[in-house]
Amino acid sequence: MVMENKTSLPLYEKIWVKHTFSRVMDSFTLLLLFLLLAYRVSSYNNHNFSCFVAFLCESWFTITWITTMSTKWTPAHTKTFLDRLLLRVSDSELPALDMFVTTADPVLEPPIITVNTVLSLLALDYPANKLACYVSDDGCSTLTFYALVEAAKFAEIWVPFCKKYNVQCRAPFRYFCDEAMANNNDLPQFKHDWLKMKEEYEQLSSKIENAAQKSIPCQLMGEFAVFSQTQARNHPTIIRVIRENKGISDVMPHIIYISREKRPKQPHHHKAGAMNVLTRVSGLMTNAPFMLNLDCDMYVNNSKIVLHALCILLDSKGEKEVAFAQCPQRFYDAVKDDAYGNQLVALPMYIGSGFAGLQGIIYAGTNCFHRRKVMYGLSPPNEIQNAKKGQGFTNGTFLSEKETMQKFGTSKGFVESATHILEGITSDLHKSLDLEAASKVASCDYEYNTAWGKQVWEIGLIFESKTTNWFLSYYIKIFQNNFLS
Repeated sequence: MVMENKTSLPLYEKIWVKHTFSRVMDSFTLLLLFLLLAYRVSSYNNHNFSCFVAFLCESWFTITWITTMSTKWTPAHTKTFLDRLLLRVSDSELPALDMFVTTADPVLEPPIITVNTVLSLLALDYPANKLACYVSDDGCSTLTFYALVEAAKFAEIWVPFCKKYNVQCRAPFRYFCDEAMANNNDLPQFKHDWLKMKEEYEQLSSKIENAAQKSIPCQLMGEFAVFSQTQARNHPTIIRVIRENKGISDVMPHIIYISREKRPKQPHHHKAGAMNVLTRVSGLMTNAPFMLNLDCDMYVNNSKIVLHALCILLDSKGEKEVAFAQCPQRFYDAVKDDAYGNQLVALPMYIGSGFAGLQGIIYAGTNCFHRRKVMYGLSPPNEIQNAKKGQGFTNGTFLSEKETMQKFGTSKGFVESATHILEGITSDLHKSLDLEAASKVASCDYEYNTAWGKQVWEIGLIFESKTTNWFLSYYIKIFQNNFLS
């Protein structure tokens, strides 16, 4: 009976934050603003044009204050229950997850930073055969690809080390910068393994740093030959499987490098375009029902972050209401007193929690777990459980095969994978990784005359957004600060 009750309990709950003092002060400030406006109106005949301009400015400030105050009036945060999730879902039943890392410039975004982001993802406490890591390189950099190849070799010893000793910070550049961590474990073998791992990471860093000093990071032979005739803004699609998981849970996940096709006269739509390409390529190759996207300068500081997100996404209520779950961004090595607000503390803490109390904040562009079917335009009130085989649908409307291809593009393989997601069919994560078909959906002209990026409630991220953060969402949960930048 106890077990049955636990499996029926919600996997997360919203906790409302009491802030009486803040409400009183905000209300008092608003009262003073109203009194000021009343004074301006009552004494209008005695003032000149400059006072009228002041009245307009004060009115606008009052409207802004009301909007801000109403936004943060009922703050809340989300608490997840991992024990309930693990009782309800076994390791073999956990859903697959495609992880996206985006980078664009090997100079502004050094590959060693991207490598640490990828390593922190590969070492997550989650079955490796359920994970696939895609790295989008919009700079088409030989150095970035070389760094990922070398990082994959290092990951073969780094991932087991993290899981053996339950390392919390799994980005090596942060883990090894604190010598005290070497003394946090009493196991006799730990110190030896720690020193060996640090030496291996220093060798990896040296290789990447030395390669960065050269005009050509490595010999353009073998798997690197494809970069011999490329330019950053003029090159064909390049997709390489650096590591392939054959369905084994205790080895490394898929690691896949993608540099989408770019041509001088073709718009590439910046990060939104890269995210849409990642969505299509991953849909063809692994087609996981959930996706995580990170900027290249982030790392995970909670190895169980995927399980926390699934508590929200797999809950019966979350299934109907939550499109994506997002973690606020935090900064490491920041000054204690941030006089200029560079750490973005106030935004997620006050405004973000306020939005969470109302419904949810907008997609911030990173640190976000998405439902793939929502990326494909499916809205929750219109979910259809028994979709007809061979037909797609969006917003509850059945589409013919021709209409589906007009919406999603001309790739039959991708249309089939999208239809499976919309129908709730779980694909085989370890099917053959078809590079030729994946290259087609990453071409620069694939999106022409399709619904990709066109408007809200169509497909993917919106191209017209200058911030690339707009997303077809209906609800978002913000929980715990599990990503650092």
